[in-house]
Amino acid sequence: MTSLGPWGGGGTPFFTTPFSSDAWDEYGGAITRGGGDRREDVAAMAHANVDWRETDRAHIFRVDLPGVKKEDLKVQVEDSNILQISGERVVEKEEENDKWHRVERRRGSFSRRFRLPENANLDGIACGLEHGVLTVEVPKKEVQQDQPKNVRYIDVA
Repeated sequence: MTSLGPWGGGGTPFFTTPFSSDAWDEYGGAITRGGGDRREDVAAMAHANVDWRETDRAHIFRVDLPGVKKEDLKVQVEDSNILQISGERVVEKEEENDKWHRVERRRGSFSRRFRLPENANLDGIACGLEHGVLTVEVPKKEVQQDQPKNVRYIDVA
């Protein structure tokens, strides 16, 4: 049975939509750490679940990042319209006498990228991390209702 998502390593590693540009694999192959398993690296890099909703006044992104400290997180805008959220889930220190029975939590780097629409006000972006959820609010530019976009008025002589 083949997995349907980026977390299982089956099929296409991510779903594409016209609204997002998930760039964990922007160079044609996952960046591996020390020759590790490609599927593990891809899963760690792609595993940051995001909700993107649009309201009348803003685009709001909410990202589940349990266990990630704000010092290990970076939010930036690239190329004037690409919102990038990246960071790293740090590996816990292991004691010499520890005996692990199960390891299911993802560790390592993650990066998500989203192409912002033209109405995004990049100067007003705000974000905060609370209870393992990052919220990024991208306000919309105010649109003048008087004149339609891309219309040039010509005086009649």
